[in-house]
Amino acid sequence: MNAQLRPDKRAAQIARRIEADIIRRGWPIGESLGSEQALQQRYQVSRSVLREAVRLVEHHQVARMRRGPGGGLLVCEPDAAAATKAVVIYLEYQGTTIDVLLQARLLLEPLAAVLAAERIDETGIGRLRAVLTTPSQREFHTALAEQSKNPALQLFIDILMRLTAQFARGSRADAQALDRTRAEHAEIVAAVTAGDSARAKTLSERHIESVTTWLRQHHKPGRPRRPNPDATPAKRAEVLAAEIRDDIAAGGWQVGSILGSEVQLLERYRVSRSVLREAVRLLEYHAIARMRRGPGGGLVVGKPQAQASIDTIALYLQYREPSRDDLRLVRDAIEIDNVAKVVSRHDAPDVRSFLNTHRQLIDETGDDLRKAGLEEFLFHSGMAQLAGNAVLDLFLRILVELFRRQWSASEQTPPSHSDFADVQHAHRRIIEAIADGDDSLARHRLRRHLDAAASWWL
Repeated sequence: MNAQLRPDKRAAQIARRIEADIIRRGWPIGESLGSEQALQQRYQVSRSVLREAVRLVEHHQVARMRRGPGGGLLVCEPDAAAATKAVVIYLEYQGTTIDVLLQARLLLEPLAAVLAAERIDETGIGRLRAVLTTPSQREFHTALAEQSKNPALQLFIDILMRLTAQFARGSRADAQALDRTRAEHAEIVAAVTAGDSARAKTLSERHIESVTTWLRQHHKPGRPRRPNPDATPAKRAEVLAAEIRDDIAAGGWQVGSILGSEVQLLERYRVSRSVLREAVRLLEYHAIARMRRGPGGGLVVGKPQAQASIDTIALYLQYREPSRDDLRLVRDAIEIDNVAKVVSRHDAPDVRSFLNTHRQLIDETGDDLRKAGLEEFLFHSGMAQLAGNAVLDLFLRILVELFRRQWSASEQTPPSHSDFADVQHAHRRIIEAIADGDDSLARHRLRRHLDAAASWWL
């Protein structure tokens, strides 16, 4: 990325240290981490760097700075909205299509319906029946995901519903379509309530296919609302940042081009300088754009990076504390779906090239543990890329990042030479099954591999 578009690394590092300290303390909501002066001394930074770091922490909704006597940086209960917005921004830039979104929803939502049917209680039944009377599709699907009792799955489905809402923006369903949607929701709730997981899965799949068909026929591009002058400055800044982002996208996302000077942007968006500058900070954090000062400067269009959304989601999930089984369930579903997609196009040149290259990489690894660890990462990340679903690829990267954070904070025994030898043997056998186009055998071998590696992967 252009150096002029790179965010302040020092501030980002301090923000991560603050967040790590909050996690280490057990996320004590309402507790003060110290005054601005105390934090400057603790982290050995200037006031400007600390304030920029605090803005990032506040954007993650991990803590907020309260001024005045008795103030300081107060630990907050994070909201999923900050996490999901980061991912939606990145995936919108990637040009997520309705078909890619459908594939992700078809994999994860039926899984949530199955888990809901197995785990729902009287309170959950009441919650699902209550949302049947609301017109919001998103509320129904997020409520159903809640009953899965799986924080990672719940958050991923929230992201998928936000993306769906972007496609539906500007479209209106007629009375017949609304009635059909309500009926489908009611059938899913009845199956979940009865504990019929197989029927809940089937009905969920049919409903998602129905929704996607409707979206393909009725999708219309829309425009965001102007910032509400009565909203808080932070809220106005978020809405303005979204509007600027949409304007950049509408212009074809010309990386390196200048959207306008600060004066021009103030006139165009009719907001205060403080709101504009806060919006720019949000854009800079996601690498969407960066303000360049001086002659010929202005708001320069950037290239959004996946790491901002990965970090934000991983941080939120650290707060939610999903279990090992929660993470493993979602990871396994994505990985097995990936291998099935790769097998379906096993004769494609890029797949053949990957298989041949990876065979050679395994042979060259030998007893080098560092190379063996890299080979394990490249195998799974390469399979995700070949599968071709940017949404599921990003979700898997988030799970890997969460594992990395848990691993670095724990005192687990690292994998041994024997562990990595078993991994390489498993990779060779999976590659053989893919090369032969043997779908069932490839899935079987991958599932066995994931089960065997679970003791140290998660």
